[in-house]
Amino acid sequence: MRRVVGSLLGLLAALALMVSGCSLVLTEGPGGSGSGQDPAATAPAATAPAESGDAESGGVDPESGLPWIEVEELPQEAHETLELIDHGGPFPYDKDGSTFGNFEGYLPEEPRGHYREYTVESPGLDHRGPLRIVTGGEDTGQGVAYYWTSDHYESFERIRR
Repeated sequence: MRRVVGSLLGLLAALALMVSGCSLVLTEGPGGSGSGQDPAATAPAATAPAESGDAESGGVDPESGLPWIEVEELPQEAHETLELIDHGGPFPYDKDGSTFGNFEGYLPEEPRGHYREYTVESPGLDHRGPLRIVTGGEDTGQGVAYYWTSDHYESFERIRR
């Protein structure tokens, strides 16, 4: 009988530890204490204004929570990419216009296929580089949202157009 009671107590203790561990993960997220990760390192970079974001551009987009960036603040190569997007191409890379999955979760949550990515040429590089413009939505009267990332999806700014 003692062996059964001891086993039951051991199972209850293990269950209590599992439940409390799950509640920590649910309340603190994957970067919570005990995960071995610094919570600041897993926080969305989009919550902090990017270099040319919040203060210089004039606020935060209420829809996305991202800092605004003016078209004039973008590099000339981004202007060229915006022009290609406006005219439907032709685009220099096969991946241009492909679905952007938003796996990082920095952009507003939308169904798969909502976002498209476009390469912005990075002078001096012989590959696509880190610069991208991501669009969201279709030009159906509600407008298209344009997003800028200069660090390959680590942070975003909403392009004011």
